[in-house]
Amino acid sequence: MEALLYEKLEDRKVRCALCSHRCVIPEGRRGICSVRENRGGILNTLVYGRLIAGHIDPIEKKPLFHFLPGSLSYSIATVGCNFRCRFCQNADIAQMPADSGGAIIGEQTRAAEIVAAAEAGGCRSISYTYTEPTVFFEFALETATLARAKGIRNVFVTNGYMTREALEMISPWLDAANVDLKAFAPTYYQELCGAKLEHVQETLRNMKSLGVFVEVTTLIVPGLNDTPDELKALAAFLVDDLGPDTPWHISRFHPTYRLTDRPPTPVQTLRKAREIGLAAGLRYVYTGNVPGDTGENTFCPGCGELLIERWGFRVQKLRVGDGRCGKCGMKIEGVWE
Repeated sequence: MEALLYEKLEDRKVRCALCSHRCVIPEGRRGICSVRENRGGILNTLVYGRLIAGHIDPIEKKPLFHFLPGSLSYSIATVGCNFRCRFCQNADIAQMPADSGGAIIGEQTRAAEIVAAAEAGGCRSISYTYTEPTVFFEFALETATLARAKGIRNVFVTNGYMTREALEMISPWLDAANVDLKAFAPTYYQELCGAKLEHVQETLRNMKSLGVFVEVTTLIVPGLNDTPDELKALAAFLVDDLGPDTPWHISRFHPTYRLTDRPPTPVQTLRKAREIGLAAGLRYVYTGNVPGDTGENTFCPGCGELLIERWGFRVQKLRVGDGRCGKCGMKIEGVWE
């Protein structure tokens, strides 16, 4: 299928405008994502409707803690990613085309079938997740449009590398996003992900300005992005550019893929990072991948009342009501209905 968002160049080359790599792709070659190919001077998506995953998840698994808490989300993905993170948690599907000589697999599925499955499963949203939704943009866009017509919300779990053009095209149907802000050092992005920090920052600002509800996740990798100075700078960016009500998830690293020489993140490191975020002025900072930790819960920034009690991906108690603290009446940022 012909792709969206590209420009035809001389000598049958094309320039893709879907993500911030803006790959110039010669005839017969693919972009960095390995799922968009130049065929005779026409850019094609190779993963339209080719689902590698389709599951019902709690929305907390994305993670989204301030968006329809306690609800279910029908979660889909194709193979492919435009990053090359050495610590990729889903490398078996995200990096499959790049690591296996270009193989594209997945079950052919229609957008209407996904929406029907979400309805049948009692899901209030569809999440485009597991790999990178930007690289299956055309299919996500069609599915999101159909979902919205049925009253189902749409969520991107993304590395935040889409272009302004792509974001403007999908934002009318995109209700929320969890964006990975993987670190706050340009060298980290270049060396461990094959990308540039500045483009992710710009996407976060763009999402905010376009009215997409945003939560942010940072995977803390011991010895690579866990210094107090870097975490303070990252938290300050969130406060200054996105606002103090932006939920920030600090996630625990586990050795995997091409980064197996690092230990799992000490829980105390996550707790210290949470303290740094709160001290910087963020009101909602969460520790992730540590079931039962106090840092999973939502507290009222005004009076300290426990509003949402969680255990892992399960909501134990929900006391937000109409989006306000039941004790002091303070407005709690989020999408509650």
